[in-house]
Amino acid sequence: MSLIYLSYIILGLTLAAPIGPVNAARLDKGLKNGFWHAWAVGAGSMIADAIFMLSVYLGVVHFIDKPIIQIFLWLFGGFILLYSGFESILNANKISFDHNRNRESIFKCFMYGFIMSISSPLSILFWLGIYGSVLAKTAASYGTSELLFYSAMIFIGLTLWDVFVAALTSMFRKFLTIKYIIFTSILSGISLVGFGIYFAFQGIKALFF
Repeated sequence: MSLIYLSYIILGLTLAAPIGPVNAARLDKGLKNGFWHAWAVGAGSMIADAIFMLSVYLGVVHFIDKPIIQIFLWLFGGFILLYSGFESILNANKISFDHNRNRESIFKCFMYGFIMSISSPLSILFWLGIYGSVLAKTAASYGTSELLFYSAMIFIGLTLWDVFVAALTSMFRKFLTIKYIIFTSILSGISLVGFGIYFAFQGIKALFF
């Protein structure tokens, strides 16, 4: 597999990894109910993500070749990535689980993840900034013909993370500790900061040079 394809899969993994509400819910459901409940939460969230990605793609792709649009998306995406990364690092030690709820159906877990993501006022800004930046970078580097393919690589990364978390919480739950979760959150936060610096640099370079 080409390194550029792998980098987009890694980006998808990085975007999915920060310990936010959806990942906390994945871990919670998986620790109590097993693989399919954790997977269902992530699947619901990914459907919401796909809706946001499609909306951004349809709205942005026709204007993506304009330099001013690319500069805006690179800078905005850099800001969102930096914010999300630092938030993931700073809030890593605030994770807790509610172990008092009853066992829930898989469909209810699916809807829980979907509603949690689709109703978040920051989700569309998050995807506009990050995914919009990815569209801008891809269009500038490789043209617009491969945008859907690289978008699919990002979604593969999201899917791999969902399966990984579900498997981790069900098959390897006895090894899952708060320290490991905190480490994962910090590591993913550092990765997001790295992507944020890169996108911000691209925007600044396009703006001033």
